[in-house]
Amino acid sequence: MDASTGIWQYGHDLLNLFYPETCAACGATLLRNEKVLCLHCLVEMPLTGFHRNPDNEVARLFWGRIPFKMASSFLFFTRGSRYRNILHELKYRGREEAGLVLGKMYGNALKDSDIATADFIHPVPLHPARFRQRGYNQSALIAEGMSEALGVPLVTDLISRRVDSLTQTRRHRYERWENVRHIFRCEKPDRLVNRHIVLVDD
Repeated sequence: MDASTGIWQYGHDLLNLFYPETCAACGATLLRNEKVLCLHCLVEMPLTGFHRNPDNEVARLFWGRIPFKMASSFLFFTRGSRYRNILHELKYRGREEAGLVLGKMYGNALKDSDIATADFIHPVPLHPARFRQRGYNQSALIAEGMSEALGVPLVTDLISRRVDSLTQTRRHRYERWENVRHIFRCEKPDRLVNRHIVLVDD
């Protein structure tokens, strides 16, 4: 270990003494080699494995609604689960690194799937007003992590959000579909022709 690394680690440990980094899931203080999630929460992550099964619960939500090749999700969502806190940390508490870390983890899991052969990855856009309020797009951070892990280019300017829709929280499935109808616009349709696109949402 060289001197600069030692100084950085000393400074990091000193800062962590007064402002400890905590696990985005359970809130426990992170150890030096842990990032965003503690080892305990990493080991127990409720992974779906949906990318290995085209007939999965997420894909069924889109059947008969839009043409698509594959739909998947990274984690199971359970009310009261500590893993729900990760998205809260990302969306409402400014913890941007949580999105990047989750995206990299999911990207690594998808390396043997059809998603790894995509032409590009595109996040679901935020409305400009929401972006100004939050300062970042949480879906773009996840997509950035996936892009880095998969080596698939990240593109963010082909789709725009025309309407700042109401929150999807506590809405039923039909209400969610109605809430987002006609609120997006394709800005550069010629770049989408015959392309394999991965659309990322949180």
